[in-house]
Amino acid sequence: MLDQIIDLIKNDLKKAIKSQDTIKKSVYRFILSAIHNEEIKLGKELDNDMVMKIMIKQAQQRKESIEAFKLGSREDLISKETKELKIIEQFLPEQIDDSEIKNLAKETIDAVGAESIKDLGKVMPILMKKLSGKAEGKIVNKIVTELLS
Repeated sequence: MLDQIIDLIKNDLKKAIKSQDTIKKSVYRFILSAIHNEEIKLGKELDNDMVMKIMIKQAQQRKESIEAFKLGSREDLISKETKELKIIEQFLPEQIDDSEIKNLAKETIDAVGAESIKDLGKVMPILMKKLSGKAEGKIVNKIVTELLS
């Protein structure tokens, strides 16, 4: 799967170069660069989960940029970041909705025996592993905090 994702990105990069699509080209190069930098930092090839984390981080950065540009009324940059986000999201697993997160959170809370907000540290790692890239950590944390309060 890992090689497939990286191969897909490389193939899409070749297509973007041939079609002279500068936005796609820069996004694919940036992703491959981020993966390569992380491999150098860790001194090993990345597994699928680590590549997904990089992709999720890239998507999150784009979302944060979009919000910042909205505050500054920078429509040109909002458009650019939105296009980049869509390109990145095509490689990410489909996000699940809040009700599914809530159900999984309740199951995990029951399984762990969590009773208060103090048990958040027991619930979150297990739940995030179950969700593995299908939900943002901020949203999951908010839902678990509400359930434990």
